[in-house]
Amino acid sequence: MGRVQVNNKEEFSQMENDDFSDSQLVRHFRGVLVAVTTGDRENYDELVGYLHPKKNLNPDEVAILVTTLKALSGAVSYIDSVHHESLLFAVSRMSLWNYGIDIMDALLELIISLAASNGKYIDWCLEMLVKHFVPPFYLLDSLRQENGIDRKNKVLSRVHAALKEIADLVPLAPLRLSPIVIQKMPSVFSKETEIVMYVENMLRLESGAIGETVGSIMLPALVDRLLELDVEIGWDGILQEDAKGIFEMELEDVTEFADEDENCDSMPPSELLNRKNLQGNLVVEKLDSLMVLAFLHLESCQSSGRLTEVFDTLLASFQRTVLNAYKSKFTQYVMFYACALDPEGCGVKFAMVLADMFGCDVNPPITRMSAAAYLASYLTRAKFLSAALVTNIIQSLVDWCYAYCKLRDFDMNPRAHQVFYSGCQAIMYILCFRMRSLMDIPRLKLQLLNMPMEAILKHKLSPLKVCLPTVVVEFLRQAKAAQLFMASESFVFDDMLESDLSKAFGGIDRLDMFFPFDPCLLKKSESYIRPHFVRWSKVRTTYDDDDNDELSDSGSEVSDDDFIDRYTKDMIDDDMMVSVEGFDFNPDLNKMSITPRKSFKHGFETQLNQCKRMPARIRPSTSPESL
Repeated sequence: MGRVQVNNKEEFSQMENDDFSDSQLVRHFRGVLVAVTTGDRENYDELVGYLHPKKNLNPDEVAILVTTLKALSGAVSYIDSVHHESLLFAVSRMSLWNYGIDIMDALLELIISLAASNGKYIDWCLEMLVKHFVPPFYLLDSLRQENGIDRKNKVLSRVHAALKEIADLVPLAPLRLSPIVIQKMPSVFSKETEIVMYVENMLRLESGAIGETVGSIMLPALVDRLLELDVEIGWDGILQEDAKGIFEMELEDVTEFADEDENCDSMPPSELLNRKNLQGNLVVEKLDSLMVLAFLHLESCQSSGRLTEVFDTLLASFQRTVLNAYKSKFTQYVMFYACALDPEGCGVKFAMVLADMFGCDVNPPITRMSAAAYLASYLTRAKFLSAALVTNIIQSLVDWCYAYCKLRDFDMNPRAHQVFYSGCQAIMYILCFRMRSLMDIPRLKLQLLNMPMEAILKHKLSPLKVCLPTVVVEFLRQAKAAQLFMASESFVFDDMLESDLSKAFGGIDRLDMFFPFDPCLLKKSESYIRPHFVRWSKVRTTYDDDDNDELSDSGSEVSDDDFIDRYTKDMIDDDMMVSVEGFDFNPDLNKMSITPRKSFKHGFETQLNQCKRMPARIRPSTSPESL
């Protein structure tokens, strides 16, 4: 390579004012870079000085900076990470967000040329580009303005184009890019604007030209960050024995919040209370915004025909992290929404995978129990699933539980047979929501009647004694009305919302009370979920009276007190058959609420159509909603 000797500062300065060809400038800068290795730094230091960030550049300074960057792009093979460390540092401090398009383009040309010149600079160049996913802190707020949006589009379109060009020049670059993007991802404590903007760029990478390489990394990373935010939401107080605090609110607090939400009419009081509790929570707001980004990305994938591919990636991530994260309250709705966008494909596949995970003996008990909880909650809440699919999965659960009973002649033991009890509770919980709709279809009704559910419920393992009493009671009431079993004597149960036996089978994570697809309390996200979601208040039960319930299409002559099968006496302990005098008890899922029994002021029930109750210790998004 030829070298241009530069002997003094005056000659370097002369380069600014005289007309030189591009090749002459490149030769000059090569000489300056080589001179450093011999100890001559005068011109090099002046060159570095041009690159240090300055504010409010005049047109001449802009022209000099553009010329310098372009000339350096032609001399990148002479740049040495040891001798020219100060040069690389000065370039790394430059931000596209602070310059016009001429300097932007010149700087990106330098970065691309450096990446292609030597493999040791790949990571440095990729980090330089990823740094621009988010503007400097002092510019974040300006992005809401019109000129800020325009600047954002100019910067990010160039950044992603540069990443694509580097990937074309260096085929292994995308493999190096993924860990850098994950490493630089803002923490859960970052500002909402910062983390949302960064995730926007991650999803842009996933759906962009190099998405085939990096997509399998971006989506799981997003799910992991959603989960981190999810478990940061401080609802531990609700899990305490007394469950005080946010539930001890005046009626005016509830109605004031209800007035702010146009969808409040369809929400139970406890859900409104929990939403109010989340207002102002910065972690919740970040999670809500990121969830909406994920939903919009899924819609985009559906439009481009990529949803099935993306769903497979999400499903693997769900199985690896979300499934066993019992504190997850909202992250799982990414899966729910993906299924809603493609019911016959993703929707069916998700149900079948959960059913297979429950039935697979190789999986740990905690995984199988979580799969049962997810399966039951999904089948009850997903409006888009067919009745035939629901019936077939109930059939598979019943068959598994029946086979389990036939091979085990043991007495009741909640801890030893946790998976069995989780399967039984899943069957009953699904039927609490779906029994009426399934019994209205003759062939599905016949299929239900032919299932050996009665044999399972009467087995020595006594699932009716162990499963969550609220679920058991509602199931038996509907089973009586639907004549799923033969009805005879009437029994009355204490207002039991949970029992020591259900606690035992649920384990330390209380999986007996884990209903992962309960109503979403994130305001923006819920608007996407709502059209595809089944609320208990809209469910037609087998005992509904057409005259009193406009949602029912058939009536029932079953009274509130006469709902237990004649075989129930053999399945339920005497200690559950107590008088309810003075308790105003109505044993159905309308009692399900996260609200403790005496947490509201006198008169609250009357003004809100007698708000019903649910175990106080159930975490808000993992318990049946209140009605």
